[in-house]
Amino acid sequence: QVQLVESGGGLVQAGGSLRLSCTASGIIFNIKAAGWYRQAPGKERELVALISTLGGSTSYADSVKGRFTISRDNAKNTVYLQMNSLKAEDTALYYCAVGTYTRMPTSVDYWGKGTLVTVSS
Repeated sequence: QVQLVESGGGLVQAGGSLRLSCTASGIIFNIKAAGWYRQAPGKERELVALISTLGGSTSYADSVKGRFTISRDNAKNTVYLQMNSLKAEDTALYYCAVGTYTRMPTSVDYWGKGTLVTVSS
């Protein structure tokens, strides 16, 4: 049974930082690309960041470039999202996903259940 379990969400003031983690089980993690997505209230889910299987390639939504960093530790089956200089508009439910790097903007293999990030202004 595949599980992706996110953690690290919470309430933070604007300008602050959070680090999200997502630990995978039931899959061979190091052959999967990984990504973070988010869904704000009343909006569609959007891709935030992607990372390739060994971490050599990453991509980011324009809205988070320069503020967020995605990384992974395959020995721990974990992908991270370091979020700095947080803004109120970053408030959302953040989801972890795994899949194929080139397909992940629109298609993933597995989703986590999400962790809530709330940024107060």
